[in-house]
Amino acid sequence: MNLNIHKTALVSDNVELGENIQIGPFSIIEDNAKIGDNCNIGAHVQISSGVILAEDCKVFNGAILGTIPQDLKFEGEQSALEIGSGTVIREYCTLNRGTSGGGGVTSVGSNCLLMAYAHVAHDCHIGDNVILANGVTMAGHVTIANDVGVSGLVLIHQFTHIGQYAYIGGGSRIPMDVPPFILANGAPLRYYGPNSVGLKRKGFTTEVITNIKRAYNYIYRSPMNIKQALETIKSEMEQTSEIKEIVEFIESSERGIFKG
Repeated sequence: MNLNIHKTALVSDNVELGENIQIGPFSIIEDNAKIGDNCNIGAHVQISSGVILAEDCKVFNGAILGTIPQDLKFEGEQSALEIGSGTVIREYCTLNRGTSGGGGVTSVGSNCLLMAYAHVAHDCHIGDNVILANGVTMAGHVTIANDVGVSGLVLIHQFTHIGQYAYIGGGSRIPMDVPPFILANGAPLRYYGPNSVGLKRKGFTTEVITNIKRAYNYIYRSPMNIKQALETIKSEMEQTSEIKEIVEFIESSERGIFKG
């Protein structure tokens, strides 16, 4: 199996280990955890019961994965933390497993980067290719879609959703849902246009970005209310996949989108 486990690491006999795994000094892997092929676990890492770590993940020193939720309603029920392939978790991140009230699973997608001291609370769901910078703090039940970037020291309120390809500037506070494709920043949170740089890097054309900007001008930079803006977007704009996604995200939002 080509395992390289430091002699001071404590690895339960009931851990499912893949091949070509490295586990650093003083790390602890508890019962019923699963570690995929080619994972590299640093020093002083704790991986608790119920953690499923897919292949090719890297977990740096001091990270703590899958400990019980910081939720007073939690009563010790079995739950899980699932982390997708190729994800990197940097120093001292904390990720809690789910609760029965939130479906029992906290999940992080593939090819994500969680920088130092980020916190992922119970029942959160993070998509693929997401970057959480240093000190991002998520409350419970947050959903972040694919290809989102969240800069440092951002506070995310419980039950909020962030749409795909959005980018949140550093030090922001997110009290309500953030629609897809946009750049937002501040406390209170404000709209700063489409996430043009990120969208170009992902292959979006200038024409598509211009259409996204036009749609959000109706929502954030016109005298119309949200309902009127959505009706205008549906009646006056070509219903491309991006425009449909914007409309569907806002219409399905339970908390409502931020007002900035």
